[in-house]
Amino acid sequence: MLQEKYSEETLKSMLLPREEYRPYPQARDRGFWEGLPDPVREAYLAQGEARLDFDWPALPASRYMDFVKNGNRSRYEEAYFDRRRALGALVLAECFEGSGRFLETIANGLWALCEESSWVVPAHLSLSQQSKGHALPDVDDPVIDLFAAETASLLAWTAYLLEEELDPLCPMLRKRIGREMDKRIFIPFLEREDFWWMGFSARKVNNWNPWILSNVMGSFLLLENDQGRRAQALAKALLSLDTFLAVYLPDGGCDEGPGYWGHAGGSLFDCLEHLYLATEGRITFYEEPLVQEIGRYFARVHIAGDYYVNFADGDARLKVYGDLVYRYGLRIGDEALCALGADAFRRSSLDIPRIFSLFRILPALADFDELQTYATPPLLLRDVWLDGIHLFAARERAGSEKGLYVAGKGGHNDESHNHNDVGHFIVYADGVPALIDIGVETYTSKTFSPRRYEIWTMQSAYHALPTVRGIQQAPGSDFQAADVHYAAEEESAEFSLELASAYPAEAELASWKRTIRLDRPAGGKAAVHVTDSFSLSGEPADVTLSLMTLQEPQLAEGRFTLAVAPGMAVRVAFDADRLAAESERIEVGDDKLRAVWGDRVHRVVLRAKEPVRQEQWRLVITQEHE
Repeated sequence: MLQEKYSEETLKSMLLPREEYRPYPQARDRGFWEGLPDPVREAYLAQGEARLDFDWPALPASRYMDFVKNGNRSRYEEAYFDRRRALGALVLAECFEGSGRFLETIANGLWALCEESSWVVPAHLSLSQQSKGHALPDVDDPVIDLFAAETASLLAWTAYLLEEELDPLCPMLRKRIGREMDKRIFIPFLEREDFWWMGFSARKVNNWNPWILSNVMGSFLLLENDQGRRAQALAKALLSLDTFLAVYLPDGGCDEGPGYWGHAGGSLFDCLEHLYLATEGRITFYEEPLVQEIGRYFARVHIAGDYYVNFADGDARLKVYGDLVYRYGLRIGDEALCALGADAFRRSSLDIPRIFSLFRILPALADFDELQTYATPPLLLRDVWLDGIHLFAARERAGSEKGLYVAGKGGHNDESHNHNDVGHFIVYADGVPALIDIGVETYTSKTFSPRRYEIWTMQSAYHALPTVRGIQQAPGSDFQAADVHYAAEEESAEFSLELASAYPAEAELASWKRTIRLDRPAGGKAAVHVTDSFSLSGEPADVTLSLMTLQEPQLAEGRFTLAVAPGMAVRVAFDADRLAAESERIEVGDDKLRAVWGDRVHRVVLRAKEPVRQEQWRLVITQEHE
C-alpha cells in the first residue's frame, strides 16, 4: 500500500535536503523556547537541574548477563534507561534556558551512550541472529532492536537540537554520534534483511516494526547528508512498513491491545509524520482507510478517564501520548481521537517517562496552547464492534461514563502478546472497574518463552472464562472463537460466540455458546446479561466459571456484591440452585500490577454443585445505589 506509490527516485526528489529539514525549532530558535508558558519551562528546567551533577551509572557485563543467568532484565534496564532519561532531561533543559549551563553534562551523556558496547537490551539479544546463546553481544555484529533504535533517535535529535551548541564545545561529539549511528544503525538497516521485525521472513511482525522504523527513519532524515542514502532508507522503510499493515484487518483493531497501540498504531503515525514533514506534506497516507481505522481503534477502546479495554498484555490504566492521539485525529479528521488526545494531554504530567521520544515531546510543546484550549470532551462512544479482531464494547449512553460498561472479545489464542482469553469480558460501573482483566506482570525471561502460559495472568482460569474437567483454554491459532455475532440498537447491544473450539480435545466440550448483552431500556434499569449454554461430549464433569474482581466480593446466596465506590455497588446474580460461589484473595506482589490495581485482587469461582453434562447458566450484572 505504501511502498508502491513512491519509488526510491521519487523519494529522492521529494525529500527536503538534510540542511533544509527543520521539523521543529532548534535550541537557537529562542523565540519558540522562551515563548512557552512559564510552568512548562520551569518543569523541564527542574528535571534538567536535577541531573546537572548526574553520575552516569555503569552498565557492567555481569548485569547484562543476568537475563541469561537468572531471567532478570530489570537491574540492567534500570541503569540503561536512567542514562537516556537523564540525557533527555538535560537536552530539553538546555533548549529552554539556552545558556550553555547543561552542555558539559550533555557531552558526558553523549559520550557515555556512544561508549556502550551495545545499545541492545539483554532481553532482546536472544531475539537476534547474533546471540547464539551467549549472554553478551557480539560488538562486531550490530543488531537493531527497539532500544538500539530509540537510542539512535535520542542521539539524532540531540545533535539536531543542539547543532550550533555542541560543535563549539567540541566537534568530536557530533562526529562520534555520526560514526556510531553509521556502524550500529545505518549500515545494518540498509544492508540486512534478516531482522525479523522487518517483515521479510515468514514471521509475523508486531509493534516492533513501526516502532523501530519510526526511529530509524527519523535518524536518517536528521543526520544523513547523502540524499540518495536517505531515499534508499525511506524506500526500504516503506516496504517494511507494508508488512505491518498487512497484519491488520480492515477494522484497524490492534490485537496487542491499547497498551501497545502507542507503539503500534502510534508508531505507524510517527512513520507517516516523518514522511509528511520531510516532504512538506507532499507525501501523505492519511486518506488511506486502513490508516484511519488503525487510529480510530484507540478511541474505540477508551472506557473513561485513563481506563482502557486491556485485553492482551497491557495495563488497564494508561499514560497516553495525548498530543500524538490528538495529531492523529487532526490528520484523519476524527473528532473522537482529537477530543481523547487533548483530554489525555491535560491529564498527563510533564515528567519525562522511562521510555520516551523527543519526537513526541517536541510536537507536544509546539501544540501546547492548542491542546490546552481544545474544548470538546472525550466522546465516550456508546457502541463498538470490530469484526476483524472480534472486540465488542457497549455503554449505557454515549458521552457519559455513568452507568454500566461491558467489553468482550473473541479472536484466537495466537494473537500478539496473547492471553488465553477467547470469550473473556470485563464490566465497569461509572467508569470504575468491577469485573476486570488483570493484565500482565513485569516482563521476565519466561514472558516470551515456551513457558509463557505457566504465568497465571496468561491463563484462562484467571479470566472470565470456564474451566472444564480442570482443563483450560490452549494457546495457538487453532484455538479460536466460532459462530461470532453482534447486534446493537438503541436499547441493547449483544455479542455472542462459540467457545468450545478454544479448548483442547481432552476437555470433551461439545459446545459452549456464550452471549453477552447490555440492556439499556429507556427509563428502565440497565443490566449486563451473560448466558452460557454448554454441553459436554463425555461423562458429566466438574465445571467452573472464573470472574476476576478488583473489590473484595461479598458473597450471599445466589449473588455477590462489589463495593465499587461510596454509595455504589455492582451486583452479580446467579442461579443458586445450580452454582455455588467461593472467592480467593490474590496478593499482588508485582510492582507493575500493583501500580494498576493496588495490593490485591480477587477471583470468584462459580462451581456447578454437581457434575454436569449439559446446562445453561445466567449471570445478571447490575449497578446498585444506596
